[in-house]
Amino acid sequence: MPLPTARADGPRATPAASARRRSAVGALLVAPSTLVIAVFFLLPLALAVWMSFHDWPLFGEPAFTGLDNYEKALTDAQVWDALGFTTLYTVIATVAIFAVAFGLAFLVRSERPGVGLFRTALFLPVVVGMAASALLWSALYSPQGGAIPQLLSDLHLVTDPGSPFTAYWPALVAVIVMVVWKTAGLTMVLLVVGMQSIPADVYEAAALDGAGRVTVFRRITLPLMRRTLALAVVLSVTGSYLAFDQFYILTHGGPGLSTMTVVSTIYRTAFVSYQLGYAAAIAVLLLLLLAVLNAVQLRILRPGDR
Repeated sequence: MPLPTARADGPRATPAASARRRSAVGALLVAPSTLVIAVFFLLPLALAVWMSFHDWPLFGEPAFTGLDNYEKALTDAQVWDALGFTTLYTVIATVAIFAVAFGLAFLVRSERPGVGLFRTALFLPVVVGMAASALLWSALYSPQGGAIPQLLSDLHLVTDPGSPFTAYWPALVAVIVMVVWKTAGLTMVLLVVGMQSIPADVYEAAALDGAGRVTVFRRITLPLMRRTLALAVVLSVTGSYLAFDQFYILTHGGPGLSTMTVVSTIYRTAFVSYQLGYAAAIAVLLLLLLAVLNAVQLRILRPGDR
């Protein structure tokens, strides 16, 4: 009669126990990120929402005011002017960034000798901080020895080059040129990744059918890049609505207050007028606006993925 053999392993874990163990390991792995998000995002957001319901002076005791700050923000002409300018800036800057980024992406999408170095050179401005970029371009735009006024003078495009920040449209264009130089490289990289994810067979089939470049771009490239475009558009629009550094350094909100963005208005309200509760209310309204805009953009750009 054969002798019974001892089991080499212990009792197997039940499926429920294995699921609990996996859940515990997953929770442990995400705990550091959750802690960082809670400390540096959720808690400040909760404090900002709480402040928005109060008259919160820089010194003294806060006083609960309910929805007064929100009613004031929705009827404040300065807030609406800043929102209108920020929206105009966002539309123009986003279109300019994508126009330049698409051109650059088509240049560097193919693997050729030296294209990696070219991509790196085009991406380098992205790693420079926005404030540092604004200071650099402020020196370039300076009438006293700036390279851009000197170039315009040498090309006889202007006879007496001055600062572009003394008039509304020159100031806006000057800022947008700097922003395109600073951010187009990131959008270019995203577009290149999206283009390279499209199978080459699709383009070959289109070429056999006699499709031209414009048709291929409209019928193949854009529809198959909807996910990439959705990400790039959301990043561009969100970054433009949160613009502050470039205008604070280059235009100081001028001429007059014509280039005041919403974030600049929040800054002036909080740290110049010391109306912290009112500034928090404007910030919360801006957050809600961005949430709605991003939801609409994703809803428009995502249906083609199915």
